[in-house]
Amino acid sequence: MPALPSIRRRSADDMPILPDLPAVLARVLAGRGVTVPEELDLTLRHLPAPDSLPGIAEAVPLLLAQRARGGRVLIVGDYDADGATATALMLRGLPLLGFAQPGFLVPDRFVFGYGLSPAIVELARAEAAPDLIITVDNGIASVEGVAAARAAGIQVLITDHHLPGAELPQAEAIVNPRLAPEGPGQNLAGVGVAFYLLLALRAALREQGDAAGQAPLADLLDLVALGTVADVVALDQVNRALVEQGLRRIRAGQCVPGITALLEVGRREPGRVVAADLGYAVGPRLNAAGRLDDMTLGINCLLTDDRETALGLATELDTINRERRGIEQGMRDAAMETVQRLRQKHETLPCALCLHDDQWHEGVVGILASRVKEATHRPVVAFAPAQERGLLKGSGRSIPGLHLRDVLDRVATANPGLLHRFGGHAMAAGMTLAASDLPAFEIALRAAVDELSSPALFEEVVETDGPLADEELHLQHAELLSHAFPWGQGFPAPTFDGEFEVIEHRVVGERHLKLTLGLPGTGGIIDGIHFNMAVDTLPQRLRRVRGVYRLEVNVWQGRRNPQLVFQYLEVVA
Repeated sequence: MPALPSIRRRSADDMPILPDLPAVLARVLAGRGVTVPEELDLTLRHLPAPDSLPGIAEAVPLLLAQRARGGRVLIVGDYDADGATATALMLRGLPLLGFAQPGFLVPDRFVFGYGLSPAIVELARAEAAPDLIITVDNGIASVEGVAAARAAGIQVLITDHHLPGAELPQAEAIVNPRLAPEGPGQNLAGVGVAFYLLLALRAALREQGDAAGQAPLADLLDLVALGTVADVVALDQVNRALVEQGLRRIRAGQCVPGITALLEVGRREPGRVVAADLGYAVGPRLNAAGRLDDMTLGINCLLTDDRETALGLATELDTINRERRGIEQGMRDAAMETVQRLRQKHETLPCALCLHDDQWHEGVVGILASRVKEATHRPVVAFAPAQERGLLKGSGRSIPGLHLRDVLDRVATANPGLLHRFGGHAMAAGMTLAASDLPAFEIALRAAVDELSSPALFEEVVETDGPLADEELHLQHAELLSHAFPWGQGFPAPTFDGEFEVIEHRVVGERHLKLTLGLPGTGGIIDGIHFNMAVDTLPQRLRRVRGVYRLEVNVWQGRRNPQLVFQYLEVVA
């Protein structure tokens, strides 16, 4: 078994005054910088004003004019879970605000690639003849596509959350918080930006005395929560409030049938759903459609109001996701063989990893990059052959402290013409380049990472909330820590470290270590599990282990018990 990485315990020395909170939760929140009671408020009343986002002042009159003339509106989405939820949000939200039912179009990633391209504009013109195109979760880099739309007499409203490039599209309006870097909403997902647009439009209608100004837009927060968690954006206070309000609606059964169905096929309880269920059960099944097939299937799952139809679509998505997992496992095995060869060749791994295989699937390289990044603590870009002959499509994932789009911008500036297209944000990005340029890109990538980082960035350090005493390891605390807040990117789930006596251990499901651990402080025992570990390295006998873990609730045959889910584990004796 490998040794633990370095552990850094979050500081909770200056405990803030957070009334009526159990001590363990107050300690966890203090370690995340929550210092005042107002930050505990997960209602919507502290959200920034709807008109505070850049571009809202131009977007609302544009929409009101289209509404007044009964213009045809087409939503152009993206093929991931954020884009799918944002598309469904607009398709459900605009009719509540008095619009005729919009159409929608999601580019087939294997034919059209990403974003509002001239080819997508031509397809939209031929199939839907829209008066207005609204992009969701894309568009900020679609300079040529917007120009093509304007030439065809189609207005364009862009809603996006990705970083803008040097040139902005000449759209009628662009709503993107990143256009004002010091303004509110910097961490909104694409679906969050779209939701803000609907809020601003409703406020304008309310001022006009229009009945649609009372539309129940909060009913759409289940979609906002799902897209926000699935896109792995930072859960700052704004996003925590949006996600928590969406989770409460899902638990109460006040959500679209598609989300309930996706939870059910993922074997999660809708009535007890937490943010991690959206991230690990719902999001991947929704994303699978865009990775291997057509995201229209996922959007239709979120649009139907019929439970049986939703369950049928969710089952199809689950089947596609199983196929995706099989493809991913084969790709991951090949990638880790490459990593192992690099480990043998170099004293330490390079500062960035560039992986490629002609047999890899372009729809799965993003999740592959994420898996390898987690295993190596290095920024990773994985490439697969593109549909267009001679090109590669790559997807990258970064580590905290290294802004991936800035890295690619540095590569593009230093090597004009090397990247055909690129875009993204701090932790994830995509790019296209000629297959013959891959060696040059690898050199340029490592040079850019080296310029924008320091050696300390690549030392894997795991932050924890310290140890829990034996008497703190019980079901009530597991329930409390699971449901107290929506945990996720930038607001990590409570994680602890400790050493335990092993009473019994066994391997389950070929790759998982199941443990029964003794708790001398209470005279009791607790279950533990470590998923996807190298079980062939286990000694025959385990007496003590040390690890980093989460205290979670395990549901088995209707019974709920506390369980330690280990992220890292090493043998002590």
